Amino acid sequence: MQAAIPSNNHNNGSNTNFVTFSGPLEAQLLHQQFRRFEHESHSTFEFTNIKCNSLDTSFATFEYCLLKSVNRTYKYGSLKVKLLKVPVDKVKLNLALYKRLNGYKPFLYNVTFDVCKFIQNRNSNRVAAFIFNLFQPYSNINHSCPCNHDVVVDKVPTSHMNEQLTKILPFPPGDYGFYSIWFGNGKPRATVNVYGTLS
Repeated sequence: MQAAIPSNNHNNGSNTNFVTFSGPLEAQLLHQQFRRFEHESHSTFEFTNIKCNSLDTSFATFEYCLLKSVNRTYKYGSLKVKLLKVPVDKVKLNLALYKRLNGYKPFLYNVTFDVCKFIQNRNSNRVAAFIFNLFQPYSNINHSCPCNHDVVVDKVPTSHMNEQLTKILPFPPGDYGFYSIWFGNGKPRATVNVYGTLS
């Protein structure tokens, strides 16, 4: 797996270049990047949008993909993916963090990991563990491959995201996009993009 951070060089000012790292350096890098925000972060996370797209409707479709506001203090995100060709015995996830700076730009990392292997040993990669914990406690993704059932992420509350992004690994205030590509049996099958604001 690789983690990436922006370098100081820019390609015609449009795209951020990335420097990649592997192994234990990933977690150390994230810690160094965010340590300065730890004592000054008083931000609150708020969902702003969620977009789900099936790249192969013969393989998987979304039954629902939504944000819901119950009241002023309780808002959550949910989705359900119907898997049409089971079992799925090879699952990979690519997740990239974007921050809005005159449009959404790559910010800090872009990682790809084998979900099946990671679930077998969740201590194997701290970066993957942080990403996975953004949604896993509210999902039925709780066992290793093969996956032979629909995938549900049920009512991830803003309070959980707020805990992860302001206390577990403090992020600076701003508008963020969490862009994910899900691979099944070696091919990209779906994308899920979640947007939120830390203010």
